[in-house]
Amino acid sequence: MTADDASADDADSDLDLDLVELAKRRGFFFQANGAYGGVAGFYVYGPQGASLKRNLEDAWRDRFVTREGHVEIDAPTVMPEAVFEASGHLDGFDDMIVECPECGESHRADHLVEDATDIEEAESIPTDEVEALIAERDLRCPTCGTALADVPVSEFNLMFGTNIGPGTSSPGYLRPETAQGIFAEFPRLKEYARGQLPFGVAQIGRAYRNEISPRRALVRVREFTQAELEHFVDPERDDPDLERVADVELPLYAAPDQEREEGSVEVLTVREAVAENVITSEWVAYYLGVATRWYERIGVDMDRFRFRQHLSGELAHYASDCWDAETEIDGNWVEVTGFAYRGDYDLSKHAEHSDEEFTVFRQYDEPVTVERATVDPDMSYLGPEFAGAAADVADALEDLAAEAPDAFGGEDVTVEVGGEPYVVPVEKTGFGVEEVTESGEHVTPHVVEPSFGVGRLVYTVLEHAYREDEVDGERRSYLELPPELAPTTVGVFPLMDKDGLGDRAREVADDLRAAGLSVTYDDSGAIGRRYRRQDEIGTPYCVTVDYDSLEDDTVTLRDRDSTAQVRVPIDELPGRIAALRAGGGTEFADVGDPVDGGAGAGVD
Repeated sequence: MTADDASADDADSDLDLDLVELAKRRGFFFQANGAYGGVAGFYVYGPQGASLKRNLEDAWRDRFVTREGHVEIDAPTVMPEAVFEASGHLDGFDDMIVECPECGESHRADHLVEDATDIEEAESIPTDEVEALIAERDLRCPTCGTALADVPVSEFNLMFGTNIGPGTSSPGYLRPETAQGIFAEFPRLKEYARGQLPFGVAQIGRAYRNEISPRRALVRVREFTQAELEHFVDPERDDPDLERVADVELPLYAAPDQEREEGSVEVLTVREAVAENVITSEWVAYYLGVATRWYERIGVDMDRFRFRQHLSGELAHYASDCWDAETEIDGNWVEVTGFAYRGDYDLSKHAEHSDEEFTVFRQYDEPVTVERATVDPDMSYLGPEFAGAAADVADALEDLAAEAPDAFGGEDVTVEVGGEPYVVPVEKTGFGVEEVTESGEHVTPHVVEPSFGVGRLVYTVLEHAYREDEVDGERRSYLELPPELAPTTVGVFPLMDKDGLGDRAREVADDLRAAGLSVTYDDSGAIGRRYRRQDEIGTPYCVTVDYDSLEDDTVTLRDRDSTAQVRVPIDELPGRIAALRAGGGTEFADVGDPVDGGAGAGVD
């Protein structure tokens, strides 16, 4: 067994073993590359998992793209080094690592502290304090048991590096988030929006982080899917329509409550949270309200859910306020979404490092006349005086005139180019002040970002949907997935594959597929066992074709959760199942005539 295998097995030991076993057996997810020993942090979504994941992504698109009037792009997963130099990822995208001096295994130092203490967010603690806690608690290597006291804790950059093209002259990185693919393309994306704020750009795609110690199945992996929305707003003019979500109740675990010994979650409406300044950004509050309703829609247990505010020590460099949506899984709180007000950090940084404009032109209601400082440098003086730096000195003078015109009040003015000071006589700068009429100004938009971890939401939905009960004296396990998310919408079974029952059942299955429903056909084994197989993968409805079907063109339709059955005409079956899947108030008991007992009610 490889070290990665060992860490993966240890990681899975604290999960719901019944769910993990079901996920592997029924094809939801499993560790990748098993034939070669496996590599921790990489998972395959099997047939059921891929379908569930796709349905979840479609539900996200529906709510956060289509209904909000936003657009979606698909950017490359490999980007040049310059993008991440501008974004700050080269210098600040690190985790704390401690390496065992005996076996050489590397571990997340903050995770070791969290596992051994009551501290929930050790990543917000300075590195030297984490070192002290490891020594104080005599923490040991989870792999071999060696003491880690006095072992240095260092920073490890999580990005996967690569080279673009042959050689090493064009370094690049696998993107650690999908957001930079949106920010880097803003100059073109604003054209598609006709330069009008606000507008939102979404993306669902793969991201990569070279995690030190992947663990807990889909919860912490090295390759994962994000669904991110970057909503560009004018900070002075654009406000959200809070009335749309004002009465949505939010379970908030604010920073002050986390720092108090007796602090706890407080439930406030969006309106109350904004009025009491618990949430400082109205845009963040708006998206917390929108997301809360969406989490309910996809089957998150809201009794095992909270929004946790970032503490000051863990707040990202770009964010003025940030809240995480967290779900409870096996007694642990897991972040599934981050909601951040990123300000103008990202666009300003890319403007600083590139030759493009990352602003939007804001039209005034009426033109205004203003005084504007200008320079017209005498290049016949700057050229001989400063040689190759002359053009840069001229640009620096122009910038200084716009930012600090008072600097030209003396005989000389000093500018800095490449860290070197250059003194220029004011008379050689062509400095002056003139009146200009302006119709508007360029503003750098602010960014509101809801960022969803798709894999963690898939795991949450599965874990929160897992149920066990007893039917006809036998234990049953099933997934109470919302019909919208279920990998398969309907299973079709012939009571037995003879006397034309199989042919008729296959015709029914084909008709349901033609209606756009996800269908599985199964004629293997006792009818009760076939029901149980579909229950385990969360199929909400099953259709049984029996001898009565050949006489009156009706079938039995069974509900997964209640195991109730109704009789439905075959020609009306696609529409009625589609109505059930769509929700909207359609009740199962209303789609057909009730069946007492009925084929396949129990386990044969």
